[in-house]
Amino acid sequence: MAIGGTMKKVLVSIVDDDRFFRDSMCRLMRSLGYAVDIFSSAAEFLASPRLADTACLIADIHMPAMTGLELYRYLIDTGHAIPTILVTAFPNDADQARAANDGAVCYLRKPVDDEHLARCVREALSLDGSES
Repeated sequence: MAIGGTMKKVLVSIVDDDRFFRDSMCRLMRSLGYAVDIFSSAAEFLASPRLADTACLIADIHMPAMTGLELYRYLIDTGHAIPTILVTAFPNDADQARAANDGAVCYLRKPVDDEHLARCVREALSLDGSES
């Protein structure tokens, strides 16, 4: 998207209560050329003025107060169906099935493989129409 003769970077938002993971994902997404916002909780993300600008969401499943699965479902239910990648250090079949049924782009196990995550982000952005 051209703005004033420059290209606007696509925004990837990362929601995870683990600071190390957030920072690591932030560095990776920036190295791939994306703009990045990071949040330590679902509530912090939902309160963000940039929620509507988010083209791809990467969210941890296991967070206090509101899980990544609950956040994703809430976004869908409120008309903000952002292409979402769910990540977890504690994968299980029930969460994976729920994520798939709700339409999550990817369900990834931590530690996340950078190449696999990059493919998932490209897939998410193709769904959003942010990349061709």
